[in-house]
Amino acid sequence: MKNLILIASLATAVASAASAVEVNSPGTNEARVMSQENFTGNAVAESMLPANEQNTHNTGIVTFPPGSRTAWHSHPRGQTLIVTSGTGWVQERDGERVEISAGDTVWCPPNVEHWHGATDTSLMQHIALTYFEGDTNVTWGDLVSDEEYAAPTTE
Repeated sequence: MKNLILIASLATAVASAASAVEVNSPGTNEARVMSQENFTGNAVAESMLPANEQNTHNTGIVTFPPGSRTAWHSHPRGQTLIVTSGTGWVQERDGERVEISAGDTVWCPPNVEHWHGATDTSLMQHIALTYFEGDTNVTWGDLVSDEEYAAPTTE
């Protein structure tokens, strides 16, 4: 009888663990045009995996049409970008604008102000992993001006 209870308990545990796996397919989550307060152009984001008690980051896919970009911003625990298609730019405040393209992975360190988005002629899409510190995962600054976007900063 004890063996039967043990087997039943193990079967229940395995079934519970198996039911905890979540699959989110592209296009099944709500996509939204990003706020013009924090983005220039019509960037669209779709959540892939929200933060939870085991996972301390949001994961989403963001599509930037040509010319669209984030505002200057920083993340208290950093951000990882994985470029999945197209060509874009990323720039740290007072740094050089860097071209990024499909296959590139970008690490934006904690509290480093930066922006990223598409080039002026190419769409760019990336997966963004944004890490939380408490309830905060991003601090927004000013929009990137057309002049800042068009010309890299020189030192």
